[in-house]
Amino acid sequence: MNDSSTRPRPAGIFTLAGRPAARVGYGMGQLTRKSESAENYTGAIALLRHALDLGINHFDTAQFYGNGLANRLLRDALGGHREEILIATKAGAAPVPGAPIPLTAAQKPHELRAAIEANLATLETDWIDVVNLRRMDYRPGLIADGDQIVPFEDQLAEMITLRDEGKILGIGLSHITAEQLRVALPAGITCVQNIYNMLDRSFEPLLDESRERNIAWVPYFPLGGGGYAGLPKVTDDPTVQDVAERLDATATQVGLAWQLTHAPNTMLIPGTSSIEHLKENIAAGDITLDHDTMRTLDRVTSSQNDPTRNPV
Repeated sequence: MNDSSTRPRPAGIFTLAGRPAARVGYGMGQLTRKSESAENYTGAIALLRHALDLGINHFDTAQFYGNGLANRLLRDALGGHREEILIATKAGAAPVPGAPIPLTAAQKPHELRAAIEANLATLETDWIDVVNLRRMDYRPGLIADGDQIVPFEDQLAEMITLRDEGKILGIGLSHITAEQLRVALPAGITCVQNIYNMLDRSFEPLLDESRERNIAWVPYFPLGGGGYAGLPKVTDDPTVQDVAERLDATATQVGLAWQLTHAPNTMLIPGTSSIEHLKENIAAGDITLDHDTMRTLDRVTSSQNDPTRNPV
């Protein structure tokens, strides 16, 4: 039975690709890495269905997560609820199974199209709500070189064509600069995905631009860490831990609640393979951080301007 209208929406809603979405969503990366066995696959299906029951309707995936495994999990768990959920995926990289870094740049327009077609096939859906064009102009992550250095405008043109064909509903941008966002605005942008957290606010100008344009801001590594990126963890910060103790919350919840309070267009996509952690993440949307607490947390930062990036 479709009871989506009665489900809560964690942390309220923000519009994504023209539809209301819970501000606390779900990212598929971590779950995929832990779901290769048959037993773990079954557990992952149950977790995703539980996430839907708890009100999450925004799921962020990628064809290169496990070479299609993330999409198969979503399909098998929630394929019968396609009208209820918003699926966001990425284009700009392709999977390389078994390699030390299991993906490679795929920035050319025809490769963007191939990525979207692959997502449509593994998800077994006729459309994708949002596709984030993932650029590779600066670290962390892969840097495009050789013939993978593709004009941004050529990529946008292909994304617009795919939207016109009805294969995607909304165009998102990932790992971009504020200038690239300004260039893309005439195309109609629904969201921006960049690294951003309490300890790394290099992209504050890009967040400000997105907020002013009413564009969803979907930070990745919202608590720092981030594996290959080697970022400091928000949850290790003493101030964050002190606030968490005072509020009878966890440091994870304080880090996520700060994001939600800091900007009303923020939409979070924390991932987990644990139902306990899933509930913990969702509960972050119920935490109220008063003005004084926000001022305290706003003073916590280790990287206002990372010189390895070009955020303007």
